[in-house]
Amino acid sequence: MAKMQYQGTGRRKSSIARVRLIPGKGDITINKQPLDDYFGMEIVKREVKRPFEVAGCEGKYDVIATVRGGGFTGQAGALRHGISRALCVVDKEAFRPLLKAKGFLTRDPRMKERKKYGFKKARKASQFSKR
Repeated sequence: MAKMQYQGTGRRKSSIARVRLIPGKGDITINKQPLDDYFGMEIVKREVKRPFEVAGCEGKYDVIATVRGGGFTGQAGALRHGISRALCVVDKEAFRPLLKAKGFLTRDPRMKERKKYGFKKARKASQFSKR
């Protein structure tokens, strides 16, 4: 018999994370690498593990995730969102209110602003001179 799997998709900025939760001992694998190898900074690793702390189920589920796009903070945010959504699939009544209160189920809508013509970046213009 196959083990039960729970899936969730998380997004932040231009990062997209596909997350699978499998009952296990708490291993987190991202793009076929352990969490410690994939993310260097401790703050980012803690951010990924936060949904488990809030839900009170640390060490109960193994995470297998694939993340694409963006930088490491955006990817960590996408992973947090995906793990939170997958935990809601596990037990909606127990976990959803806790995760919702912390804001982990809300997709962060902030995106990079597009570059406008005549400007160097989205808002940065060349230096103004009266002459």
